[in-house]
Order: sequence, then structure tokens, then C-alpha cells
Amino acid sequence: MSAPLAGLKVLDLSRVLAGPFAGRMLADLGADVVKVEPPEGDVTRLWGRKIAGLAGYYFQQNAGKRGMCVNLKDPAGQELVLRLAMQADILLENFRPGVMARLGLGYPALAAGNPGLIMLSISGFGADGPESGRAAYAPIIHAETGLIDGQSRRTELAGGTRSEPVELVTSVADTNAGLHGLVAVLSALHMRHETGKGQHVDLAMVDATLVTDDRVHYALDDAADIEPLNSEVWQTAAGALMISADFRFVWKRLVATSALTDPTPEGADLPQKIAARRGAVWKFLNETLTTREAVLAALDRANLAWGDVRTRQSARELPTVRHRGSITRTDDRAGGTRPVPQSPYRMSGASTGVRGGAPFLGEHNRQVLADWLSLRGDDLKPYEAALIEETPPS
Repeated sequence: MSAPLAGLKVLDLSRVLAGPFAGRMLADLGADVVKVEPPEGDVTRLWGRKIAGLAGYYFQQNAGKRGMCVNLKDPAGQELVLRLAMQADILLENFRPGVMARLGLGYPALAAGNPGLIMLSISGFGADGPESGRAAYAPIIHAETGLIDGQSRRTELAGGTRSEPVELVTSVADTNAGLHGLVAVLSALHMRHETGKGQHVDLAMVDATLVTDDRVHYALDDAADIEPLNSEVWQTAAGALMISADFRFVWKRLVATSALTDPTPEGADLPQKIAARRGAVWKFLNETLTTREAVLAALDRANLAWGDVRTRQSARELPTVRHRGSITRTDDRAGGTRPVPQSPYRMSGASTGVRGGAPFLGEHNRQVLADWLSLRGDDLKPYEAALIEETPPS
């Protein structure tokens, strides 16, 4: 089967996560994604375990891409990237607003020579406005949009003491921006079929985070005081389990299916009533029921959704992950294979998935220039000084 995006050329100038993640998904869908890095390489080449000199973080976000290394401080390097952009269908970048224009690669200049180009610019606070020049990584957006504060309130909602604010364990602001950028790019691609013209997509991580926050409406409606605690981790005889339901529903279902009785003393106020019922549920899941099988049977009988609180290391052992091949193995560039998350897109009539390992720095300089620009031999001489090619470890 052919890939959905086979034949599309993507120039990926982005770094770290938001842009590279969008590029990785485009590569999984069959596009020819060429990642262009500066002489020092993407900083993520330093993050994680290295195999064949390729760090895990970089490998995960750039698997299946071809790699170039171009010095954009050299005018010849700027000219070369401009020529590549003239051949591209899609360009990804996440520099601070204004950087691309200073390099002579702003959208008006690119669209003048390639009117069908779709350019995705991801930034923290948008292309213009009072904060457009701020440095913005995912943790900054998590803090500014209320995600970190909301997380610290979880124990307070359960009747405990608010925990200290800490960073989230995954860079959701980056991956959300990458995915929303992907939606916008594919929408612009569809529109290009009708109009013949490309688009410049200005995507702010702030916007992507807020629109994806399914609980922000409590704040927008000034209703934070009624925000429920919809999911909690309970320590049980079956181990730590996430139970996904408001406690009021948990109580109602367990009473209906397991003969729990209400221990609330007569005349108790609401906080006392909640505490008594929570204590009864804890006792039921830890003392009345003493085996994993009994706990899970009671939750299933009550039709309550539950999940084991796994480590990241053990998540790969989840039966569904094993069945679907959610973690696949691909070329580690050292003669073996390396685990990497598989594309989530499974199609009945098209081929999708990781298409190879990540590139060494500048590995495909000459190959891409030959394929995209028909530059070979002496034609490359004006650009040689701007091209960097790492020698792969032996």
C-alpha cells in the first residue's frame, strides 16, 4: 500500500520538540521530511542514551527523516535553504518570531517564489503581540496557562493540602502545538488543491494549550469552586489504581453493586460526610477485599473504569501496547534495532509508520541536494563552506 503523503516534500527547520514532532508525524505518513540543523546540531542530540552517537530524545522525534546541516549565518547557506524552500510543499519552523525574516526566509519572500508553499510557524506567544519575543518552552506555557497550578490543586480537591507546584512529566504544550499544527497544515494542503495557493500558519503554543484544556471552562465561567475531581489514584489491595470517575459516582456505584453502607453519623456536615464515605471506600478496597482479583471484579461489577499506575518502563508490557505494536523497533544506525513509539495512525488502505532511524548530522546533504535541486559535483562548490557533515561513529 502507498503512504498517504507520499511525494510531499517537507523542509523541517525546527528544533527540540513542537516542530520536530509534527515533522516526525509527516514522515510517518510518508512525506519526504528533510531536517535542516545548524552546525552545532539540534540540542536534543545531547538528551538521552546514545547509540551510534544518536541520543534517544533526538532519535524519537526525528526517526524516518533525512538530515542536512547548513550554516544559516553564511549567505551561501541562506541561499541554499531558500532554494530548497522553493521546492518544498511544507516548511516547519519554530524560531522566535522575526528570525526567519532576518534570514531572508520570511513567508512573503518564500511565497513570492513558491506560492503553493505551506509554512507552519510555531511560537510560544504567537507571531505578533506584546509577548511575541519571549523565550517559550513547554514548561513556561504550562505555568502561564494554569496547568501547573491546576495540577497542584488535585490533592486539595480531594480534601487534602495543595501540593507544591511542579512541572508536568511530559511536554504537552509542545506536542499539542505540533499536533494542532499538523491539523492546520493538512487543512491548508486540502485548500491548496482548490486554490493552488499555500498558507502561512501562525500557531501559538498558548492557543493550542488552552483549546486542548478540557477543564478550562471552569475558570472561564468563574466556576472553579465546583470543579470536580474526576479521576483519582487509590491505594488498594490490587496496588495503586487510577479510578476515572467523580467520587460521588464511585460511591453510588459501589453502594449499588457491593452492599456498602453509609457510615456518616447523623447530623454530619458535608465535609464530614465526604470524609466518612471516602474512608469507607478505602476500607472496602483494602481490608474487605484482600486480593487483586477481588478488587478488580468489584470495580468491573460497578462498571468503573480503572487502570494500573504503571511506570514508563512497564507501560510497554501493557497487553494493548504489545498487541498493537505501539512500541516498534527500527534501525539504530549501528547494525541493530532500537525501540521507538510507533505512529498512532492506522489506516485500512494506506501504509503508515516509522520509516527508519534518525539521521546523523548532515548525513543526507548531497543526497537531498541531488534529489531536490539536481545539484551535483561542481554545482555544489558555491555551497561547500556552508555545509557540515558529521562522520558517523565507526
